[in-house]
Formats: sequence, C-alpha cells, structure tokens
Amino acid sequence: MARRRGPSIKGKLLNKSREAALNAVQTFNNPVTTFRAETFIVLMVIAWTYMLHAYYRQEGVEYRHYTSNAGSKRRRFARTKSGAFKYWELEHCLNEKECPLDSPTKSNLRFLIGLRHEIEHHMSAGADTRFSSRYLACCLNYERYICELFGQHHSLGAMAAFTLQFRDLSLADTSEEAVEPLPSNVATYIRDFDAELSDDEISSPYFRRRFLFIPIVTNKEAQADEVIEFVRADSELGKAIKREYHQIMLKEVERPKKLPGEIVSLMREEGYTGFNMHHHTLLWKKLDAKNPGKGYGVLVAGTWYWYERWLDEVRKHCASNTATYIPSSP
Repeated sequence: MARRRGPSIKGKLLNKSREAALNAVQTFNNPVTTFRAETFIVLMVIAWTYMLHAYYRQEGVEYRHYTSNAGSKRRRFARTKSGAFKYWELEHCLNEKECPLDSPTKSNLRFLIGLRHEIEHHMSAGADTRFSSRYLACCLNYERYICELFGQHHSLGAMAAFTLQFRDLSLADTSEEAVEPLPSNVATYIRDFDAELSDDEISSPYFRRRFLFIPIVTNKEAQADEVIEFVRADSELGKAIKREYHQIMLKEVERPKKLPGEIVSLMREEGYTGFNMHHHTLLWKKLDAKNPGKGYGVLVAGTWYWYERWLDEVRKHCASNTATYIPSSP
C-alpha cells in the first residue's frame, strides 16, 4: 500500500501563515486582551513572513541567509547555534527585488514593524485603536495577496465576520479617553515615518483603510437585518458622501494655529496683564505640552504652532492664578 504524502513545504508554510493571520485577528477582536496592538503585529509579521517564504519557494528564490566568496558559486549558509538554517526575516523579504508586494503594502508592513519596536517593553497607550485603519489595511492586503499568489481557496474572508460591538456606532465618542495621548516616542515615530511617504502612498487604501459609518433605516427586506450596507465609492451616493466628508475633514485639518507671542497677547487682552512669555514657557514645559502625542500643537517648518486646545489650557491656568496675573488696583 502506497504511503500517503503529507503537505509540501510550501503547503506547510501557507498553513502556518493562515493560522497566524487568523490568530492575529481573533486576538485583536478579543475584548479581554490587554495589549492587542503588539500581539496583532507580532502574529501578522509571522503570517506575512511565512507567506512570502512560500512565494519565494514557489518561484525558486533562495530565502535562506548565506554568504559566498567572490568568483565562487559555493554558498555558505548561516545557521543557528543548534544547526538550523536562518531564513529571511520579513523586512529582508520586503527589500528583495523579487518581492511581489506593491509599494503601499510594503509601507504598511514597515510601519507596523517600526511601531512594534517603539511599543516593545513599553506601555502601548493609544496604539490599539489609533492605528486601526492601518491594521485593517494589513489584513485586507494579506487576504488580497494570498488569493492572488496562491489561489482563492486560501481565502480567509469567510472566517472572520463583522465584530459585534458594545459601543453604539451612532453616537460620537467625545470623551477624553477616546483621544488618549500617544507616548512621545510613538508620536515622533509616526510623524517621521509618514513624512517620508509620498502623497499617493499615504492616501492609498493599501496603506490604511478607513470606512465612514452612517446610521440608516432601511425598508429593503433583503437588507433589513444586515449590520452594514456598503456603498460603492464610485456611485453617485458614494461621491456625494466623499465630497461632504472631505469638506468636514478640511475644516478639522486646517484648524487655527497660533504662535507663542499671540497666545501671550490674547491673555493680556483678556485682562491677565501680568502674564508674559516667561510664564508661558514655564507652563508648556511643566505640562510637557510640546509632546506631539498630547495634541496641543504642531511643528511646521521648524516653528512650533499652538492649537486652540492649548489656548484653552493657558486660559484655565490664568483663571486659576488671577493673583499672579491680574495686578491689584492701587
């Protein structure tokens, strides 16, 4: 009786890749998980690494680390202390000219790798939800490529349904917890990474994928029990929603910014004539207000500008110290 053959090495790599990706999504969607971002990134890095190893094996590309002497075809493969071969890590896979991924997908993965380094061994405050659009893009990119490179039968699309929520999607969350400041090192990393991207990359749905939720009441019988109804972006309704959303976002992005001298002048006009630039400097240093993660201001072409949110903080500070900033009448 002939022996039954098991899965090929490529098949084993794909099985491990798909399992890692499923575990990443399940862990991130688990409400009791306390460090979701880091766990998600670690598992998705494993998933992408195995998938690219399977691709390189399929294409006959050597994906083990090796060295060779000039003029010699003999390869000396790198090994662990125990003698196992050392295989390419994900970043090495992305840098190879044979890599099949498009530029925005590579940027998405490089962003996640760098983010994981920044939050490793530190509190990942704000990272779980702040970058969910980039996590989602990572998942959708994975699904797209595993189907393109290895066939539709490897799809995970039917295995991860819409996650049920305790938060009402129709209610805007304006609490302070909803905008938890990022650690300064993470905020700096985000700013520097995004600054290196082209406009096409940063706006690509393969770098970050966002959806706009609008509560609706439908009387279409076939859709009456569906949680989400998707509208095509190129439909008339989709274009109308995009125009309105773009106008709203412009108003948010182009919010007023003030120089330090303007802040001081405004406070003096409001009666706090004893408030000066020295007091302002002491205040922002005390509150670490130039930490990008706190959202009080922004650095533009080497000059720091303050948002209205910081003006409100200064106003509260002056109101709490009237004896210092409002001179007593003679």
